[in-house]
Amino acid sequence: MAAMQLERILHSQGFGSRKEVRGLIRHGFVSIGGEVCEDPFAEFEAEGFVFEIEGEAWTYHAEAHVMVNKPIGYEVSQKPKHHRSVFELLPVPLRTRGVQAIGRLDEDTTGLLILTTDGQLIHQVSSPKRKVPKRYAVTLKHAVTDELIAALLAGVELHDDPEPVAAASAVAVGEFGLDLTITSGKYHQVKRMIGAVGNRVEALHRTAVGGLALPDDLEEGDWRWLSAADLEALRG
Repeated sequence: MAAMQLERILHSQGFGSRKEVRGLIRHGFVSIGGEVCEDPFAEFEAEGFVFEIEGEAWTYHAEAHVMVNKPIGYEVSQKPKHHRSVFELLPVPLRTRGVQAIGRLDEDTTGLLILTTDGQLIHQVSSPKRKVPKRYAVTLKHAVTDELIAALLAGVELHDDPEPVAAASAVAVGEFGLDLTITSGKYHQVKRMIGAVGNRVEALHRTAVGGLALPDDLEEGDWRWLSAADLEALRG
């Protein structure tokens, strides 16, 4: 990757307009390697470039790919209607860059949510033709039965859907728990599938998308960048 001017790097990473980031630099708010840099036109190799804004370190990313451990009570929307936006959990620079969610989670659903600026990645993961698996930990109102699992694996009919929808995997976890994997992304699909077999979802938590699992050390409400290995696992 060719060298880029510092102001252009900061602008690309969501820290404001060219004029705004030029002001940040010239007023001494930007450091490289612990040394203040007041030259907005200084050039640096962008790949792997680390800079600090008011002491907080940032690494250059040509595309923004992040994961969030979504808490309950957040809508996956830039313009939420009844609850807070999940985008509020991200720092302003990422929101400024216009990250979009790959798929949605209901406000009462928790767990792994992927957000990115890469439209191609969104298509790769969400396209019905790709059948990327999504894994959920489901808590049911009534006990899990062998008949319930068999019905989910065989396929259930959902209202307004022409063909039965089957789970890719369904395994009982205790009396009321279900480890469920689906490969399509229909509206309220897990809840509707469970309802179709005479039970009800009490809690729903997404644990994985593709081969990417929610890390045990990512606290609820926190976010982190996706690594190259994470992206490879996500694409599966």
